[in-house]
Order: sequence, then C-alpha cells, then structure tokens
Amino acid sequence: MADVEELAELVARLNARLENKESEAVVLQNAVAHLSGRLGTVEAELKELKSAKPAGGAGAARTGSTGARRPPAGPSPSPASQPSGRLPSTSGSTASSSKPPPASGSSRVSMGGGRRSGAPARDDAAGKSRGSVKERSGSKEKTPSTTRDESSMRIYLRGRPVTLYAPTGFDMNTVEQPAKPPSEAIELQWVYGYRGRDCRNNLFHLPSGELLYFIAGVGVIYNPSTQTQRHYRGHNDDIKAMALHPNQTIAATGQVAGHDKQEGRPHVRVWNVNTLETLAVLGAGSFDRGFSAIGFSQKNGGSYLFAVDDSNDHMISVWDWQKGKKLAEAKSHGDTVLGGAFNPGDDNAIVTYGKQHMLFWTMENNKLSKKSALFEKHSKPKFVTCIAFSADNEVISGDSNGNLFLWANHKIVRAVKEAHENGVFAATMRPDGTLLTGGGKDHRLIIWDEELEQVGEPVSLPDTSGSVRSIVPGNEAQLYIGTTRNTILKGSLDGAFAAIVQGHSDELWGLGVHPTENIFVSAGYDKTITCWNATTHECVWTTTVAEEAQSADIHPDGSIVVVGLKSGRWMVFDATDGKYISTNTDGNEQHDSVKFSPDGKKLALGSHDNYIYVYNVSDDRRSFDRHGRCAGHSSFITHVDWSTDSQNLKSCSGDYELLFWDANTCKQATSAVSLRDTEWSTYTTVLGFDVAGIWPEGADGTDINTVGRNNSSSLVATGDDFGKVNIFRFPVPQAKSESHAAHGHSSHVTCVRFICDDSALLSTGGKDTSVMQWSVGSA
Repeated sequence: MADVEELAELVARLNARLENKESEAVVLQNAVAHLSGRLGTVEAELKELKSAKPAGGAGAARTGSTGARRPPAGPSPSPASQPSGRLPSTSGSTASSSKPPPASGSSRVSMGGGRRSGAPARDDAAGKSRGSVKERSGSKEKTPSTTRDESSMRIYLRGRPVTLYAPTGFDMNTVEQPAKPPSEAIELQWVYGYRGRDCRNNLFHLPSGELLYFIAGVGVIYNPSTQTQRHYRGHNDDIKAMALHPNQTIAATGQVAGHDKQEGRPHVRVWNVNTLETLAVLGAGSFDRGFSAIGFSQKNGGSYLFAVDDSNDHMISVWDWQKGKKLAEAKSHGDTVLGGAFNPGDDNAIVTYGKQHMLFWTMENNKLSKKSALFEKHSKPKFVTCIAFSADNEVISGDSNGNLFLWANHKIVRAVKEAHENGVFAATMRPDGTLLTGGGKDHRLIIWDEELEQVGEPVSLPDTSGSVRSIVPGNEAQLYIGTTRNTILKGSLDGAFAAIVQGHSDELWGLGVHPTENIFVSAGYDKTITCWNATTHECVWTTTVAEEAQSADIHPDGSIVVVGLKSGRWMVFDATDGKYISTNTDGNEQHDSVKFSPDGKKLALGSHDNYIYVYNVSDDRRSFDRHGRCAGHSSFITHVDWSTDSQNLKSCSGDYELLFWDANTCKQATSAVSLRDTEWSTYTTVLGFDVAGIWPEGADGTDINTVGRNNSSSLVATGDDFGKVNIFRFPVPQAKSESHAAHGHSSHVTCVRFICDDSALLSTGGKDTSVMQWSVGSA
C-alpha cells in the first residue's frame, strides 16, 4: 500500500508540473506574439520615416513629422495595480490609489522571497532554499500582469502563470472596471503590547492618569482606569525613542528609516498628547538610521531637544525644536549608545551612556564638547545601562556589573558594588528624594537613600514578566514598571504587582479567532500563546511552551486551540483556560497554517515541508488520527482553506502555486475548473479569482503576506510587507481595484482576521510583535 501511495503522489506531482509546463508554453507563445507585433510596428514606422524623408537629406528628415506612433500589435498583458498611498494621516485609514514603495532595500520578507523563517523550503526534488524563487525567474522582477478569456484569467507573478477560474456565468468583461473602495473603513481601536525588549526610558505617567508609551509605529496613550486608548499615528515605521516635555503635555518620538524616500527618512516628531496634533518634525534628511536617545531640556521651558543618531558615529545634535533649527552637532561614540538626558539643572549639559562609555557634554556657543567618565580604580563596565540625577543634579549611574556610582566632575565619588545581580537596568528619583532601582536578572526593586544606603527590603517582581526596563512613579504610592518581556506592571512597594499591559516579545505570526465569541488567540516566537478578549482587551489566559510558535486556530465549537510550532510539532490546548491537552508531530519543519474544517471533524496542517497533513478529530476533541497527507506542492505551504461542506481544500505555496484537494482522499483535484463554484468557509489564500484585484502594481509576489475575508463575505483584508492593512470589497477580481489602507505596524503584517461579528479586524505585525485591533465602520 505504501508503494501505491508513493506512486500516486509521484503521478500527482508530474501532473502538476505538466500543467505548469503547459502554462509556461502559453506564456512563451504570448511573448512571441507580442514581439512579432512589436517587430511589425517598428517595420511600419521605419517605412513611414523613409517615405516622409524630404529630398533635402537626413538633416531635413530629422525636423520633419514622423506621423502618429501606433500601439504595438499582438496581445499585451495589462498590469494589475492596486494603489497603496504614501504617508497616512493621523486620522486612520485612507483611500489607496498609488504605487507602493519598491521592495528593494526593504528588511521585510515574505512569501517566496524568504517569507517565513525556519527550515528552507524544497522548491524541487533536490531541495532548494526558499530564496531561490527569484533566482528561478531571473534577476529581472516582473510586474504582476493579467490575461483573460471568457471563463478564466491568468496572473503572472515573476513570470509564473497562475490560472484562476471564474464562477459559472461570471461576466469577464466586468474585470476591466476597477472596483471602488468599500463603503467601510477601519480605524485603530486597540494595540496589544509595549516595546520594552530593546528600548528603554519609554514609559511615562501623565497628569491625567494615563500612561504614555509606544509599540511599532504608534504612540499609545492608555488610561488604566477607563480601559481606553488613544493613538498618535504620525509615524510610518518603528518608533525607537521617546521623551516627555517638562510641561507633560508634549511628547517627542523618533522613528527609524522607512520605505518612503521622503517621509520615511529618520526624524523626530513633537506632538501634543492631549490633541494628538503634530507640532514639529525635526531632522528629516539629517539623521542616518534611527535614534538611540532623545530628550528635552528642563530649565528653559523645554526649548531644546537633543537626539543621538543610531549611526556608526552616533552623532549627537541639539535642536531648538519650536524653530526647527539645529543648534549644535558632534560625533558621540563609536560603540552602542543606550540613552541620555539633559541635566535638570543645566540646559547646556547632557549625559549620554552605553557600551563601555559615559560622556558628559557641554554646549557653548553652539558647539558641543565632551568629557569621558573616569572609572579610575573601579572596573569599567561593559555597559552603562541607566542614569538618574540626584537632588543636587549629580549623576547616578547603573551598569551591567550591577554597580551604582555617584559622579561629580566626571569622576566617581561614591560606589555601591553589586547593588543588583547581573545589572542595574533602570533608575528613577522618587518625590521624597530617594532613588529606586530595578535589576536585570534578579527582577528586584530596591530603594536607596541620599547616601546610597539601601532602605528596607528588596521587592521581587514576577519572574515571568522579565527584567525591569522602565520605572515610573504614578499617583500616590503607585508604580508602573515596563519590562523586557514587553509587559507593563502596576503595583506598589507595599503590595503585589500585576500586569496591566501584556504583549509578545518576539516575532509574531500565529492568530486564531473564536467562531462565536469576540475572543482570539495569538502565538509567537517568544514561545507564548495568549488568549485575548477583543471586547475588554484583556488577557483571558496565557501559557508558555518550549518552542517557537508559528500558527494557531480555534475549533468551530470553541473548545480547543491548535498551535503549529516551528519544529514540526503541533500542540492542543483547552480554549477555555489554556490547559495543555496533547502534542503531535508531523515532519521536522514549521507548520505555517493550521485550519479546522467547518464541521470540526478534520484538521489540516500546511507545513514547510511542502505537505498538508489531514487529521480526523475525535468527538471529545481530545484525540487526533492521521487521515492522510496531501502531496503535490513544490514549495512550502503558506495558506490553507476548507470548503464550506468540509469536502475540499485549497492551498498556496511559496512559489505561487494554487492547488485544490479532495479532503477525503487527500488527492489533488485533477481539474481546478471543476471547483470554480465551490464555496469556501474561509478565504486566506493570497491567490484566487475572488482576490485577484488585491495585488498592487509593482508587486513581485512577496509583498502580500496575508488575506482574510469577513464572515459576511462583503470585505477582504490584506497585510503587506510595508506595514499596511488594506480592506477591499469582496469579491475583488478586478485589476487596479481600490482599497482603504491603514498604517500602524512597522514590520511586515503577517496575519489578518476578522472577529466573529465582523465589528473588528485583527492584525499581527511580525517583528514589531504587536497585535492591532481595528474597528470596522463607515468610511
């Protein structure tokens, strides 16, 4: 039986390749016809030129008329374009109608061009790396184009044809008319997460009781009392630094280089935290990569702002931000700069710190001069990790050795050795003049008096929260702690701390929605699976696994969650409380898509090893029996969908194949046209007749990572490599279809899904680690 099954799989592969070869032959025929037409046009033009040449000679011919230029004869594919817009407004989604940024130079990766991390895909029997898709199609990238006949169309991605069959009776003439954007649009409602993993000094408490912080490209203002958020969305890429003005109504945020040549350049935006109005944009064209630190001066009413560029020389500059004028600039240090601050008592004094250095800066006559900290008899730390200023405006530093140093005239005047185990990660002065520090490995908070003597016993934070990254005093005795696990804790030194903001701390791909409740599950490379309530925006439960998680889905009856891991394993959890049920293994590569059938009786797992594994699900949802394996793709599986009757599957792969399957036999459908009228329970495949219009002009097949149709089948959302979430009408087979685009993510958008009642759309941001929730309403 095994030999028969292998033989059948081989036949299926050969049939698929034969169909591809036939399609490639059609492409070549079209190309030959096109070239023949062009040749005929050129010959005709040459003939006209010769007949129009006057007797006066060649010189006269150059000034004469050559007649009207005629279009080339023969078929010529028309480019399919979907507009995308440039820099979004802070008001939310915008209608999209221009060409997206080019993919070259982008750090975003997606289908076919290194879309998924993990083991390389097998593009043929020899097993090529998944990055070889571009190599196979040649070095010249081809704009997506379409051709059509009476019942189908072909999309060409990197020269590879994908045949898409229209439903029976569909008028193919209508695909020539671009679809208008839908009457609905999306607006950012909630951002799950906080960026503490690789950023510091980015959590602030406002007089209103709100917390100010950032994640991805969004400045978040969160009110823990009312459980509401407001969002500043002037940026179009990663925010890496934040500062609060001394009047506590103005914030500054610095972003890294983005995709857009003009508006994507590194810059600092100064904005009002109450009105969300942008007050100033500084340094577009002056900075190289991004920002290590920014900060406002204190004594002169916050008129100055300093910024340290994250370039090789870590240039430091001082700006009069209200005038948009650079006052001074100098090279900082060749090693990593972690932070800095103006001295509260001197607007011309700045301290910066980082790897193996701390620098004391003085600005005089618009020139910056520096003095290095002298550690003298003390061991020089690998990193100076934080600073605070005493009541006398002297610097207190914490370092990676766990030491505290008090400085005067760039020399150490008092030292506390091993104040914390393996590093002091944060320090802040309290209103009573004591110093509060947070540790790295020890996860402790410790109070120090003016002589740097410890006061009371240390307070330990939950180990699962990570190391301390920011400490912010709140009202009365309250404290807010930002951590390296992208969590914000609330508590006091006299009581326990609890998480009020949670998020993932590593790349995020997995997203599954509950079929009947406003609940969803996210799963990431931080080995954490979290269940969220989309109405209250609170964490329902969270659990940690031993491996990185890639994908997730919830059973149609809402009883269990399945999570695909990067190792080839997949795990089952109780959807109510997150309790572990079982672990199974298929292959040794990641499962990029896991999907239950609508009747709940089967489970399909699309794997990076090019197979789709199909399982029978027991009635009690506690055991799984392998039903079969779908073989036929020549690259890794990216997306899988079930038909509404649970009888068929469709799937996409990293080399732009769209294949169909009989779920009962696990055999490839010999005729895709026979499934043209099939209704699909979900629509997540990025290829298909009903979503042919989502592909933007200039896309190379790797730009769109994810698709999700709403439950009423009226809208479809996409996520792309440029951090945009787009919504279209559904179906959208028309080329050049328009959409509403929204910006917030600063990384490739890896998954989009509508919640059960279609009132909101969820999106995951890959390396920005965020989940964003968008309300769906009238445009």
